[in-house]
Amino acid sequence: MSTEPETTPPGTDIPPAEAAVPQTPEALMAAASARIAELEAERDEMKDRWVRAEAETANVRARGRREVEDARQYAVQSFAKDVVEAAENIRRGLDALPAATEADPELVTRLRTGFEGVERSFLGLLERHGIARTDPTGAAFDPNLHQAMSEQESPAHTPGTVIQAWTAAWTLHGRLLRPAMVVVAKAPPAEISAQQPAEARLDKTV
Repeated sequence: MSTEPETTPPGTDIPPAEAAVPQTPEALMAAASARIAELEAERDEMKDRWVRAEAETANVRARGRREVEDARQYAVQSFAKDVVEAAENIRRGLDALPAATEADPELVTRLRTGFEGVERSFLGLLERHGIARTDPTGAAFDPNLHQAMSEQESPAHTPGTVIQAWTAAWTLHGRLLRPAMVVVAKAPPAEISAQQPAEARLDKTV
């Protein structure tokens, strides 16, 4: 009987113990399904990240375009305010002229007509560059466009109506440059009293 240890022939691999256990088709299918589910989850996560990145990029681009457009449109806002002041001065000069009559000298008539033509041309130039003038007379008071300088009783106007405009409202591409200075109608005291509840009137008489 030989006492020498048994040797494995060279080139013969010893398989691991688990490899010796045969895998059933069901186990293989379960492992494949689990791997597929894992890959699908990774795919969905990457797709969600890509969609979010695309949306953020689109938002950044849109925000950049808006900022560039705003800078282009409103960069001259300070200059536009000075130009508006010049337009107001032309109007003040025209309003300071006496009312036209048939007895006016020809020179005065020509001067008035000339100034009116200058104003029309100037306003047309401003409008082409987004500067607009609005006369609020007769419109409802709008705190976004008007500045109330005083209130005046007027039975002929609905309370809150602009009955007189000292200056016009000026906007630059829809953004307010200068509010209109206006006089706003208010109800006469008799109408205010009539609108008060009877209990309030009784409290005043007690």
